[in-house]
Parts: sequence; structure tokens; C-alpha cells
Amino acid sequence: MSRIRVLVVDDSPTMRQLVTRALQADGEIEVAGSAASALEARELIKQLNPDVMTLDVEMPEMDGLSFLERVMRLRPMPVVMVSTLTAQGTETAISALALGAVDCVVKPSAANPDSFGELPAKVKVAAAVKRRPPAPEPAPALGFRGAYQPADKVIAIGSSTGGVEALIAVLTRFPPNCAPTVITQHMPPVFTRNLAQRLDRMCAPRVLEATHGAPLKVGTVYVAPGGEQHLEVSSNGQACVLKPGGPVNGHCPSIDRLFTSLARNVGARAVGALLTGMGRDGAQGLLDMRRAGARTCAQDEASSVVYGMPRAAMELGAAEHQYPLARIGPAVVEASAARK
Repeated sequence: MSRIRVLVVDDSPTMRQLVTRALQADGEIEVAGSAASALEARELIKQLNPDVMTLDVEMPEMDGLSFLERVMRLRPMPVVMVSTLTAQGTETAISALALGAVDCVVKPSAANPDSFGELPAKVKVAAAVKRRPPAPEPAPALGFRGAYQPADKVIAIGSSTGGVEALIAVLTRFPPNCAPTVITQHMPPVFTRNLAQRLDRMCAPRVLEATHGAPLKVGTVYVAPGGEQHLEVSSNGQACVLKPGGPVNGHCPSIDRLFTSLARNVGARAVGALLTGMGRDGAQGLLDMRRAGARTCAQDEASSVVYGMPRAAMELGAAEHQYPLARIGPAVVEASAARK
């Protein structure tokens, strides 16, 4: 089997060496070349035709975000961003994911010296992605601005790889008075806070990073914080609950933990949607929701960056419907307005 060919782009010689060493430790990956700038990388892309590119966020001459935008517009390819944990860096990384980067890896630091341990796995996932030119900027929320009234429902959404793009597409179709919405997106700590801030700027409802005990309010979206806690809903279905715990299905926070709590505590008043992502997290929880009487749906294969979690949900019979990404926002809103 041919190895995955990677182009490493970073202005730091030390960081290029660290990325290369981490990737070459995996026998299925070959570092085809490295570049110290966007201009150098542009020429190497033409020469080497790599399967995946790792890209530094902050570089001189042309920053990684500007280069990524050009790459995705002119020569779409799988890209894994390499970022620091500074506030500015994470905001830029979230922008990169919104532009179409498949994933983001944190640079090693004293607090997280082994962060590149997950890099080979993320490159392998990226290599399996068929990147398309970015979709047009999503339209603002349409309809329901007056006639829409959430019927005492709670919306739950799960997403992973490709989820930033997907969440933007879904939530920009939500009205300002949407039903309370809880989201688990697989992401490292700090990144989820920046994701919530970005979504808050783009969407009609208010978007916050969830905190323990926060009441579920109409017109508010709560994003699970990355780290060592799972987001659930309280026993009366009216508040966010953050529970410490180990990974479930390899993830913390886990979509299954969120969905299962909705099934148990909200039941038929819940609406669930499982979006793009690798693996099976969320599939069983979505099935639990459907069995409890909730309305459920999953993203279709054609519009998914990785058709893993939605496929698992369809195989289990967890999703009543399978929709293209552009249809999921309106479908979820309609289900949350239904009286039955």
C-alpha cells in the first residue's frame, strides 16, 4: 500500500523537524518535502502533489490563514493546521477550520509536550478526505422571525472532523429565538471558547461556551468546553451539567454522553442532529434519543467531510432522516417548532 505523502510547512526549522519526526515515526506516512514559507510551499505543491499538507498558522510574508484560503480556492487539498495555544492563535485556527482545514494540532509546549502524538492519526484522517472548494458564505437565518415559536424543545447537535464548517452552516440558519441548543464538538480546550465566540458573531442566537449549572434559555446555544468534562443536561432538562470523566468512544467531551442525557431527561421534547466526523461517537446516543421519542437526523455522505459518525447512526437506525448539510438547520428548526 502506498504511503501518505505529506508536505510540512512552517517557518521554524525546529518545528519542521519536530513535525517531520512525528510523522515519519508512522510507517504509513512519508514526508515528501518541507517549506519555510507560503511562497515556497506553493511551488512544492505543484512539484510534489502531496496528499496532505501540515500548515503553520503564523508565518511571515503570507500568514497560514491567507495561504489556506488561496489553496482551498485554487487547489483544494486536505490540510492539518499546526497552532499554538495563544488566544490569537486559537482564533486564527478556528478561522482556518471554517475555511476548510480538516483538523488542527497544538504545537508542543511545557504544559503539553506530547501534543504531536496525535498528528499521524489526524494526517491519516485528512488523507481520506476529498476536499472540495469552500461553499459560498452561508445565508443568514431565514424565516420563523416572528411566526416561529420553539415548542418547549431542546436541540442537541454532535460534530467532529469538519464540524466547524458544518456548525456554521447549520447555526446561521437558526432564528434568534431558537430552542435552547446544546452542542458537543470534538475539540481541545481553549479552542471551544474561540469557536463559541466566532459562532456568536456569525449567528442570530447567542452562542456561549457551556458552564456548569447554566440554565437552558430560548435563543441561546451552548458549546461543550473541550477538556476533561462531558456536557450533559440536568435531570429536569433545564440546565447544563459538566461532569468530569474519562474519554467515551475516545473523546471527552463525548457526543454520546450529551445525547444519552437528552434521551433520559428531555425525552420526546428533544431534537437531535449528528454531523460530520470520524468514528461512532453519538450514534448510540442518537438511537437512545429516538427510542425516547425525540426527532433525529444525520448529515448525508455527500456533504460530510468524514462520513463516519453519520454512517454509524444510519446503520443503527438512530436517525429518522438523512439530510444534506444545507437542509439540516431548517429541518431542526422546524422539528423544534412542532407541537407533536
